[in-house]
Amino acid sequence: MEYVQERVTTLHDFGGADPDAPTDRATVVVPMTERDHASLAAERVFSTLEAVSPGRVLVALRAGPDRVSEVHAWLETFDLPLVILWCDSPPLTEALAAADLNGRRGKGRDVWLALGVAAADSEFVVVHDADAKSYAPTHVPRLLFPLAHGFAFSKGYYARVENDHLYGRLNRLFYVPLVRALEDAHDAPILSYLAAFRYALAGEFAMTADLARRVRVPRTWGLEVGTLGGAFEDAGFEDTAQVDLGQHEHDHRSVSGPDGLGEMCQSVGRALWWVLEDAGVEPDFETLPDRYRERAATLIEQYAADAAFNGLAYDRSDEREQVTAYAETITPPDDDTRLPAWTDAPISPETVRERSREGLDAID
Repeated sequence: MEYVQERVTTLHDFGGADPDAPTDRATVVVPMTERDHASLAAERVFSTLEAVSPGRVLVALRAGPDRVSEVHAWLETFDLPLVILWCDSPPLTEALAAADLNGRRGKGRDVWLALGVAAADSEFVVVHDADAKSYAPTHVPRLLFPLAHGFAFSKGYYARVENDHLYGRLNRLFYVPLVRALEDAHDAPILSYLAAFRYALAGEFAMTADLARRVRVPRTWGLEVGTLGGAFEDAGFEDTAQVDLGQHEHDHRSVSGPDGLGEMCQSVGRALWWVLEDAGVEPDFETLPDRYRERAATLIEQYAADAAFNGLAYDRSDEREQVTAYAETITPPDDDTRLPAWTDAPISPETVRERSREGLDAID
């Protein structure tokens, strides 16, 4: 097994790594929508967390009033120090509107709300999704281990191989070739940082409370890139680690349609442009789509060889079609709609907590 180090410290699993970690000093944030409720994957996540003994689990719930009670009752069946942050609570929506923050709803918005609350109460914050079918009790300790040893930011990485196919398409076919094409044209430390992660779009990461208060988060699917941008500014190469989480199985999305990979590409791209703008990098959007396609074409051949080596199915034509679709999303950035760092936010975490509770109490 290889143990090569990257530009950021890379912690490998050489066989059952289960390090001691300060789980009791951490809040585990789990963003969840009503469609995740009672799924087999979510059931596994929360059941597994019972064996982890985190200081607290904070569920950032996006759901309508007609589903909240049902979700709440289901979550109470788990033996966890669990708190629901109802991101769509009417009193919270009103408070966000009064602070001029009530824009588009999405995963990033939900996690941003949870980061503020979690950082007010805990020394460390861990974030991961509720749809990991292969979730294991080692994941949270592995993510937290670097934070207990002087690092400020920790990112998970893993293999996405299921049903004899390579997955992780958004990362493999959009993010990686795009960042490499940008690296070809710009000698910028931010690009070296963004390229240093084995799975930059992984939803599993951990950070100190101080860093959680300083990152700016996009409202939707660009959350992962947004946190990397904040981590680069405040943690940098030296205080960042990435951690092996093994092999992961997640829910899969279609390329087209609402919440499909094509729409996610647009959100990830926007977040990337905003991060690069902060660092003074100005992409040439006239040539970038073609340069991205060239980089992606090389990677497709490499993935094909890797798949064949492992006896996996691989459809070059389908992968090329995805690249063509993703290239159409590479356009100049819109107005920056990222949420502010909590250090600058016109609303307090305590207000968020109270307004969420008011909404839940009104339903109960």
